[in-house]
Formats: sequence, structure tokens, C-alpha cells
Amino acid sequence: MEQVQVKDLLEAGVHFGHLTRKWDPNMAPYIYMERNGIHIINLYKTQAKIQETGEALRKIAASGKKILFVATKKQAKDIVAEKAENVNMPYITERWPGGMLTNFITIRKAVKKMAMIDRMKKDGTFNSLSKKERLQVDRQRAKLEKNLGSISDMTRLPGAIFVVDIKREHIAIKEAQKLKIPIFAMVDTNSDPREVDYLIPANDDASKSIECIMAAVESAVASGLAERKSDKADKDAKSEKSTAAKKEVKAESKDDAEVEAKAEPKVEAKAEAKAEPKAEVKAEPKVEEKAQPKAKKEAPAASNEEE
Repeated sequence: MEQVQVKDLLEAGVHFGHLTRKWDPNMAPYIYMERNGIHIINLYKTQAKIQETGEALRKIAASGKKILFVATKKQAKDIVAEKAENVNMPYITERWPGGMLTNFITIRKAVKKMAMIDRMKKDGTFNSLSKKERLQVDRQRAKLEKNLGSISDMTRLPGAIFVVDIKREHIAIKEAQKLKIPIFAMVDTNSDPREVDYLIPANDDASKSIECIMAAVESAVASGLAERKSDKADKDAKSEKSTAAKKEVKAESKDDAEVEAKAEPKVEAKAEAKAEPKAEVKAEPKVEEKAQPKAKKEAPAASNEEE
């Protein structure tokens, strides 16, 4: 991730805060000065926070988790939608659906309903409906697409959320806090920075400022995804090598087994050939020699009885 220059932040108007009477005292560390009743944000601190936030977002993206981008204000919605699509991340730019995170199962059912309507159109079931029913289904599909189309690929809770204007998106912030999901945000001088885990002190009302910050965020997420891709490629290469090595070992062991199998019968045959003649030679003479003297002794005894 490239470091954002203070000059670029200045040109984008990132330093312009809110009116001094609307400020939040907790933003005091990030305010440089007051001019014409408006607070000026310290851009050196903004630069440091962009670097810190970008590093954290890069790690989350590299781990394979999704980052949900939230921006429903007019100036930010198109910019955020474009940047999120570039890195293939889910986003909410229309009204925040209540329970989007805390009641995620119900939201997933609505997304599945959208997929079911698409299947009906493909398999021809949709054409068998009456004209009135087709109109109702089309309207329902359009409504779901508008509100939830951008999160159709989000099959589980996100690893983090990135918010533009935490005052406007307070419901999203509360839900993320309840589920202990890390919160990243652009925070202006009228907001409380304690509500988020990683803040970027910046003007969240001007489209140029939002564009500048979101470009840096997109770059961080893209580098995380690229890192994950390269790690995956390395793992695949290693696994291929290990499988090839295992195959080689198996082939070698098979060859060795075949060689042993061929060699063993010859050894046995030789052993049998050597053992058999010895047994025959020793056994036969002993039996004959012992049997003959007995026969000679028995013969005279029989002749005495007859006499």
C-alpha cells in the first residue's frame, strides 16, 4: 500500500471539519485549529491513521474475510459502491436494513428468495404464472435487488465494516458493536471517535474527500487480496510437489517389492535343495544298520525253542 501524501489530502479538502459549535470534544486530538468558525483537521494525523487503518484492512482481506462497506449518504453512495465492486466486497448504499448483522439469518433468507425467483425465470415456472403474479414477483425481485443485491455473495457475517459518517449510520455501528465486529470509519469533527476501532479523521461530506480516502482503502484491500492469492498459489505449488514426491516414493517401494518378490523364490528353492539330500542320506543308513543286528539275534532264539 502506497502512502497517501498530505498534499493530496489538502487538495481533496479532507481537512475541512464541521462548525465549531457542532464539534465533539473527543475529536480534540485530531483538530489542528479553528478558522472562520470551522474546525481544521490535522492532516498529518489523518495520514498516520490512513496508514494504520490500511494495514489492518490489508490483514483482514488477506485472511479471506469479507469487509462490508456502508455509506447511504448521497455524496458517498456511488463512490463507495464503485470502490467496493473493484475489490469484490459487499456494500450497503441504500437504506440500512434493520438487523442486517444481528438478524443475519433472516437477511440470508431474503437473498435466497431472490435467487429462487431467478431460478423460476430460467426453468420456465415464471411464465406459467398469471400476468398479475408475474408483475408482483418482478416488483419483489427489483426491491430485493436494490436493498440486498450488493450483499448476495456474503454468505456469513463480515470480518469488518467500513462506515462513512458514523452519525448517519449509527444503527450499523450499534449492530457491529453488539457482535464485536471491528469497525473502520471516516470520522468528522462532529462525531465521537470512541465508537469505532479504527478511525480516519476526515471530511465525510465532500465527495472529493470521500473519493481520496476510499481510494487509499481500496488500495489496502486490493494488496491484501493479492497477498492471499500469492500465498494460495505457493501452497498449491507445495502440495503438488509433495504429492509428486509421494508418488515417486510409492513407485520406488513398488519396484523394491517386485525385486524382492522375484529374488525370494530362488533363495527358498536353493535352501530346499540343500536340505533334502542331507536328510535322506543320514536317515536311511541308521535305520538299516540297527535293524539288521536284531534280526540276527532273534534267529538263534527261535531255533533253541524248536529243539
